Amino acid sequence: MKLDELRDLDFRRIGNLSVGAKAVLLSIVFVLMVAGGWWFQWSEQLDAIAREQRQEQALRDTYREKKRMAINLDAWRHRLVEIQQAFGALLRQLPNRSEMDALLNDINQAGLGRGLQFDLFKPASQETLSDFYAELPVTLKINGHFHDLAAFASDLSRLPRIVLLQDMNIQVAQRPAEKGGKDKDVMLVMEGTARTYRYLDEQELALQQKNARGAKK
Repeated sequence: MKLDELRDLDFRRIGNLSVGAKAVLLSIVFVLMVAGGWWFQWSEQLDAIAREQRQEQALRDTYREKKRMAINLDAWRHRLVEIQQAFGALLRQLPNRSEMDALLNDINQAGLGRGLQFDLFKPASQETLSDFYAELPVTLKINGHFHDLAAFASDLSRLPRIVLLQDMNIQVAQRPAEKGGKDKDVMLVMEGTARTYRYLDEQELALQQKNARGAKK
């Protein structure tokens, strides 16, 4: 095959080309056909196939996850019952609005019963409302001996209602004046916050839900 044959190619006399020139010409035509098919047809189809493969994998992952959940459905139902029971038990530890005064009195009496002196017992003027409960912080400042303060904290933990002591700070208020005084005679002052909770009544719950819907809008 000579290059002059391709350079001076006359398509009207293509049948007179040599075998080598015809082979080269067919190769060029084949390459052009493949490139054109790739550009105009195959590339889009391959992209579509890739998208479908990714979607198939996502569906397989979703199927496996749902199958795992279906297999463990009874266990999940049992767990839900346990959570509902635990939630009900916690909810029963929350007083209603009418019982809050009695709870505050119980906290005060727990301190007085241990011989502690309250320099400050101040419930907050306003509660903090949540989805289904209200939180009331009580600012405390108490004087007493170490063991009495510890017993007071222990008494609060055993109340039938939830009372949490937070941000507690204990400092020495007074040491024994006479020599040879024992550490147990050291007077301490404890400052901090006792947080207690109550559940909301039906009207308050309805108001909370209304406010939540308004916030979403």
